[in-house]
Amino acid sequence: MFKKCNKCGYQWETRDDLLSDKTIRVIGYQVFFEDLKLGMFLFNHSCNTTIAINADLLLDLYDGPFFFDRKPEGRECPGRCLNINILSPCSPECKCAFISEIIQVIKNWV
Repeated sequence: MFKKCNKCGYQWETRDDLLSDKTIRVIGYQVFFEDLKLGMFLFNHSCNTTIAINADLLLDLYDGPFFFDRKPEGRECPGRCLNINILSPCSPECKCAFISEIIQVIKNWV
C-alpha cells in the first residue's frame, strides 16, 4: 500500500493510483528549508481531509537541474514556497523550483 486516508480509510496501492485518482487534488507543498526532501506535498481528498506525501516519494517526477540557493524575496522570488496555496511555477534558478515543477507534473497527471 502506498498511502491510506486517515479520515475515510481509502487506500491507494501505488503512487500512480493516488496521482490518477480524480477524488484527490494537489494543493501545495509544506516547505522544510533545511532539507527540501523532508518537506511534504499536500493533497485534498474528497472526504474533506488533507493528505501529506513525503517529498522524497515524488522527487523522481522531476528531471531538471537542482540549484543550491534560494532566490532572495522580491522581484526574483515571489515567495511561492512560503504559501502552500500558490501552485504556479517558481523562479527557474531557485533551489525550491523543482517543487513547483513536480506540482505541475502532478496537476497534469493522466
